Amino acid sequence: MGRKVHDFISKNCNNDFVISTRLITMYAMCGVPLESRFVFDHLERRNLYQWNALISGYTRNDLWGEAVLLFVELLVGENTPDNYTFPCVIKACGGLSCLVLGQAVHGMLIKLGLDSDMYACNSLIAMYGKCGCISDSVKVFDKIAVRNLVSWNAMICGFSENGLKEESFIAFREVLMGEGDLRPDVATLVTILPVCASDGELDMGMVIHGLAVRLGLDHEVMVNNALIDMYVKCGCISDARILFDKSVSKNEVSWNVMINGYSREGDVYGTFCLLREMQMEGETMRANAITILNVLPVCLEQSQLRSLKELYGYTFRNGFEYDEMVANAFVAAYAKCGAFTSASNVFYGMEIKTVSSWNALIGGYAQNGDPRMAMESFVEMTSLGLDPDWFTIGSLLLACSHLKSLNDGKVIHGFVVRNGLGVDSFIGISLLSLYIRCGEPLHARIVFDGMEERNLVSWNAMIAGYSQNELPNSVIDLFCKMQQDRIQPSEIAIMSMFTACAQLSALRIGKEVHCFALKENFVEYDFVSSSIIDMYAKSGCIEHSRRVFDKLSFKDLVSWTVMITGYGIHGRGEKAIELFEKMKREGFNPDGLTFIGLLMACSHAGLVEEGLKYFSGMLEEHNIEPKLEHFACMVDMLGRAGYLDYATRLIEEMTEEPDSGIWGALLSACRIHSDMDLGEKVSKKLLELDPNQAENYVLVSNLFAGSGRWDDVRRVRGKMKEMGLSKDARRSWIDVDGKVYNFLIGDDKLPESEKLHETWRELEQKIVRIGYIPDTVSVLHELDEEEKVNILRGHSEKLAIAYGLLKTTKGTTLRIYKNLRICGDCHNAAKLVSKVVHREIIVRDNKCFHHFREGQCSCGDYW
Repeated sequence: MGRKVHDFISKNCNNDFVISTRLITMYAMCGVPLESRFVFDHLERRNLYQWNALISGYTRNDLWGEAVLLFVELLVGENTPDNYTFPCVIKACGGLSCLVLGQAVHGMLIKLGLDSDMYACNSLIAMYGKCGCISDSVKVFDKIAVRNLVSWNAMICGFSENGLKEESFIAFREVLMGEGDLRPDVATLVTILPVCASDGELDMGMVIHGLAVRLGLDHEVMVNNALIDMYVKCGCISDARILFDKSVSKNEVSWNVMINGYSREGDVYGTFCLLREMQMEGETMRANAITILNVLPVCLEQSQLRSLKELYGYTFRNGFEYDEMVANAFVAAYAKCGAFTSASNVFYGMEIKTVSSWNALIGGYAQNGDPRMAMESFVEMTSLGLDPDWFTIGSLLLACSHLKSLNDGKVIHGFVVRNGLGVDSFIGISLLSLYIRCGEPLHARIVFDGMEERNLVSWNAMIAGYSQNELPNSVIDLFCKMQQDRIQPSEIAIMSMFTACAQLSALRIGKEVHCFALKENFVEYDFVSSSIIDMYAKSGCIEHSRRVFDKLSFKDLVSWTVMITGYGIHGRGEKAIELFEKMKREGFNPDGLTFIGLLMACSHAGLVEEGLKYFSGMLEEHNIEPKLEHFACMVDMLGRAGYLDYATRLIEEMTEEPDSGIWGALLSACRIHSDMDLGEKVSKKLLELDPNQAENYVLVSNLFAGSGRWDDVRRVRGKMKEMGLSKDARRSWIDVDGKVYNFLIGDDKLPESEKLHETWRELEQKIVRIGYIPDTVSVLHELDEEEKVNILRGHSEKLAIAYGLLKTTKGTTLRIYKNLRICGDCHNAAKLVSKVVHREIIVRDNKCFHHFREGQCSCGDYW
């Protein structure tokens, strides 16, 4: 219609200043500023009104650069800008976020004496806010003699855009209580509500909602949309839905905000239901590109693939696939659903592929199970001359982590250093994760120490990395440094600390961390509470574990499993079975890990019949296919009990190929029960299967040594030496007053070694009187009896017990920890020592716990 009127004007009154100005404005308001410029360029004469109309038109259509260039043309000519020109130009400077240009225009405004104009000042407030100079906004604001509501709205918006939440609220309160008869309008409310939404200020948001109702503004569609958005982002999806359903004037923004709310909650059903409702509203209310972008994040599983394809069909029919953001989002969504072919098809169907497009493809492959394709796509991208950005590098490092490709990761690290990308915290954390996953915690620590700013995520990643690489002392040291740097630990760091304390059996530190977790309410997290149960169990305090377990307000499957496993390592098979049955009565279905804990408990307690029953019930009752770990528990259980034929038959009937853990368990049983014929056959199997593990040769050597076959012992040990393998030294340690002291077998270099040996000889004299006889069979070396007795006296657990008696007060429980299995002689000696010193001695070896009290052991001499 406007064009028809323009044709009429061209024929009748082409040179009228007023009409030509209105034509320029009309085309700009209709969204075609190019035609506004056409009218402007064909004018024979131009006055300031026409210049202002075109500058305003460019600004209205977000053509900030064109507005500024036109302003420069105006300055070169005969016309002088006025108080209508400047607000538009200043707004364009804000749109460009060009502070220097904005300051130059501000200076020109002052020179022309227009700096007191309210409209210009309001534009300056907004411009400085968008450029991040909120202090300059305040200065301009303070100089305005009489402020109107636009001034306050601009100030509130400036505070909001610069993250000054409290200042936004203070300015809003001053509008309500301050000068004149100012009343908040639609612009005020839609400016302050996003502040509430971004910081989860639900209470303030509800107050503003009440104010909107009182002012009669809640029916305004912009206000209603802002309220829905606020409730969504504060986690009150039901309240948002009530507002949405009551709204009589919904627009596309209303639907998009509500759909985004369900999408943020991960509610697939709710998201797609609302999308279908939107489509049923008719032609006037159709899903647009923003709607598609809001829906796609919920498409995470293969089960949503059909819906995803329907969504892509709709996008294709409506031409949205040409939108780069939409196309990239589909690439990522298809990858998340495992449809890599579809993701690739969408990607290669794009006419123009930017770095962001390649990032969507590379990130999709890296994050969703095809890291090799991520690397190949990166090579293809760089061959086209495109330079990767920080997101590309992060995805590549993730791919290298999944592949455990240390060399590729180091190459990428070199690229990061050369291009100065290492300062980015995301890249730094990705590098940390790479080195941790590749088992290089030292490299990870170098990256961590070199980070300019270490945030909570980087601390958590490094602490968790030490834990994953079984470096408990490093976990504790870094956790202490974290507190010294006044970084508040998170639940992830706390869980890693409990794991470290469990690995070290560091009970005192574990108790301190438990107190900290209680104070900070971390025990409310299920995985933290399960870690506490595990820590106490592995520190020898199974009663503490049970107390923590019983106090849990909600017990999940993990907490039940940890408690059952705890009873297992303490040899309390009956308790483990009792808890397992209680768990089932309360409606929890066991998983594979639960059965590992239960079968281990049966093995350590010699409950063969019960173990066989639960093993057969795994598949029959719970539809859980036994894995290698379950068979290893069964072989260990049958072997300990002397059912070697049954254990062998079980291995032969396995559908999977038995691993070294299973053959090793059977070989240990052969040594215990002196079955050399079977032992030799198993030895061959074990060494054929895993010839590079020192512990396998040690098991074979011990088998021959137990039968006095010293030539075979020398042959096996010679083979170890030839292959460059060495067995772990027998080591024990004890925690005294929070400090860990280590002892090695036969170690005479300790500062107090003479005193320790003297203490043990005194203890030996006492226990000999009540029946102790050195068990020299435990010495698997070809020596005479006296030499064997001397070696027994130097066993590491005996040195640790002697040290504990020397350094602790009477009645204190001694807690000794070993890296290998306790020998028969030390087991018998520890029982008798507990009787003569009237103390409980707890020894944790690499299999289970032994609680020695008054001459008895909790394992019942079955271990």
